[in-house]
Amino acid sequence: MSDIERLTAIAEIQRLKSRRDRALDLKDWETYAALHAPDHVSHHGSDHDGGRMGDAQDVIRQLSVSLIGVATAHHSHTPDITFESPTKANCIWAMEDNLYWKQGDEDHWAHGYGHYHETCEKRDGVWVFTFRSLKRTHLMTSPGAKIGAERVALREKGG
Repeated sequence: MSDIERLTAIAEIQRLKSRRDRALDLKDWETYAALHAPDHVSHHGSDHDGGRMGDAQDVIRQLSVSLIGVATAHHSHTPDITFESPTKANCIWAMEDNLYWKQGDEDHWAHGYGHYHETCEKRDGVWVFTFRSLKRTHLMTSPGAKIGAERVALREKGG
């Protein structure tokens, strides 16, 4: 890759990540899906995140259910992008996320830090995500907060 090609690819990948975070926070699942290859695999490694999430459609299904009633703010920054080839890149992003929801009449929150480890590929001239792993380094929650599958189960019981 020439320097210009590398800089252009980095800018395109940064925009891809920005669009992903925005689509997630806005719960714009159509845009979210378009940013991921059909064979994308996501894995969230901490106990709080539930492990392997599956392919792109499985991830969207899980997120769209688990984020009902949750306001989120995701921030990804300070990218470390390395290229395996002109059409494949490995990315590490520092991340911070904030989640806010009601549990019954109580306000609850979660605030996390960590790193996304991702692979992107340029397919049909467009960069898409093909792999994601979230490694949290810290997660704080409000007292009594139920997160992830535990929160979904509580919500389904009417709590």
